[in-house]
Amino acid sequence: MTERTQDTSPDALADHTTGLPQPRRATSGPRPAPYAAGIAMPPLDAWFHGQQSGEHLCMTTGLLIWFEGPPPPLSELRERVRRRWGAFPRLRLIPSTASSASAWPRWTTGPECDTAAHVTAGTEGRPARLEADTALLLARPLAPARPPWQLHLLPSPGGFALLIRAHHALLDGTSMVTLLRSLLDASAAPLPGSGARRAHAPSGPPTRRALTRALADVLPRARPLPFHGPVDARRVVSFERVPRATLSAARDALPSGRASTNAVFLAATAAALRTAGLAGRWPRLPGVCATVPVDVRTAEDAGVLGNHYATIRVPLPTHRRPARRLAAVDSFTRRAALEGRAQAQALLVSRTRRRHGRLTDALGRYVASPLYSSLLCSSLATYAGPLALGTSPLVAVSLLPTLSTGHPLVVSMSLHDANAVVAVMTDHHQRSLAPRLSGLIHDEIHALRL
Repeated sequence: MTERTQDTSPDALADHTTGLPQPRRATSGPRPAPYAAGIAMPPLDAWFHGQQSGEHLCMTTGLLIWFEGPPPPLSELRERVRRRWGAFPRLRLIPSTASSASAWPRWTTGPECDTAAHVTAGTEGRPARLEADTALLLARPLAPARPPWQLHLLPSPGGFALLIRAHHALLDGTSMVTLLRSLLDASAAPLPGSGARRAHAPSGPPTRRALTRALADVLPRARPLPFHGPVDARRVVSFERVPRATLSAARDALPSGRASTNAVFLAATAAALRTAGLAGRWPRLPGVCATVPVDVRTAEDAGVLGNHYATIRVPLPTHRRPARRLAAVDSFTRRAALEGRAQAQALLVSRTRRRHGRLTDALGRYVASPLYSSLLCSSLATYAGPLALGTSPLVAVSLLPTLSTGHPLVVSMSLHDANAVVAVMTDHHQRSLAPRLSGLIHDEIHALRL
C-alpha cells in the first residue's frame, strides 16, 4: 500500500491522560477477584479457544495501524503501554488447560502482567516488508502460558506501523480499537460512556417471525468457493487504500438514497468475486454468502473488552450492473435489520448451556463450514477523528480477522478519518488471490461512484 512521506523530527511521547478512556479497575484490590480462581469462558471465547486445536489453525486476529513520521523509541512505547494498558483486567487473562476434552475452558489470572514482555520491535536497518511481516506474525501462535496478546512496532515506508495481535478468544476487533484509542495521546476523543458490561435482559418469548428467521439462518444456503479446504500454516496479506471521498461518492450511487458504507464494501466484494470467477455465472441459490460480524455493545458498553458481537449471513448478488448489486445488498441489510437480529442471536448464544457434547460440537463445525457461509467479510470504523502517537499522525488502520476451518479467505474494510483500507488475507495455497482480490475490490468501489 502506498504511503505518503512526512518530514518530522523525533519527539518524546508525552503521557497525558486527560480525556482518554481509562481502564476500569477492580473494586477489591489490584486483581479482579472473579478471575483469580478462574471463571468459565463466555461461549464466543470458548469457541475461539477450542478452534486453536485444529491443524494449522492459528486463531490470532490483528489490527494494523499506520503512522506517518518517526517511530517512538521502544522503551518509551513499552512505558506508555504499561501506564495505559497495565490496569485493564482483560489483558491479564490466561486460558486454562482443560482437564479433559469435554471440560468447558476457563479464564484465569496470573501475577501482575509484565506488559514490557508483550511489546516488541521489528528488525531495524532493513527495507520495510510490512505485508510479509504482518502475515508472518499472524501465523505465529501466542505463548500459552501468558496473556495471549502482543504489540509489535514495525517499519513502514514513510513512517512506522503498530500491530496489535491477540488470540480471538481474548479480544474482538472493537476491543482492539478501544485499546488503540486508549494508547494514543491526549488529543484522542474520549469513548462514549463507561461502566461495566450489562447483561442482556430477556425480551420475552420469540415471535413467529423471529423463529422463522432463526430457522432460515441455520439452513445450508452458501455456495462453497472453489478452493475451500484445510487452512495451511502460512498467511498472505494484501492491502489497498481507498480515499474516504471515493467511498462517499460510491455511497451516493444508490438511486433511492444513500447506501451504507458496509453495503458498498459488500457489493464491491461481490463484484470482485464474480470478476475473479469465484461466484458462479448465475444468480441462483445457493449463492455466495458472506458472514458479517455485527457489534452488540450498547453506547454505555462501548469501552468493554472481549467478544461482544454476533454474525449475520448476507447473500452477495452476482448482477452485472454495479448499481443493481449495491441496491440488492443495501435492501437486504436494511430489511434484515442486522443490529436487532444480532442482538437476538447474541442473547440466544449467551443462554446456551456451557458444556461440550457431540451435538454442540457438530453444530459448531457446521456453522464454520463452507455450506453455511462462503467467506467472512468484516468492516470496522474507529469513529475517532484525527489521532496521533507523539508527533506522528495515524493515517490508516486495518482489521485482520482469523482464517477458520475450511475458509482460507477473509476480506475486511476499515475506516479511519480520511482513509479506508481494504485487506484480503488468504493461506499460502491461495497466495496469488490476495493481491488480485484486494485490487479488484478497490476498482469496484471506484466503479460504483461513476
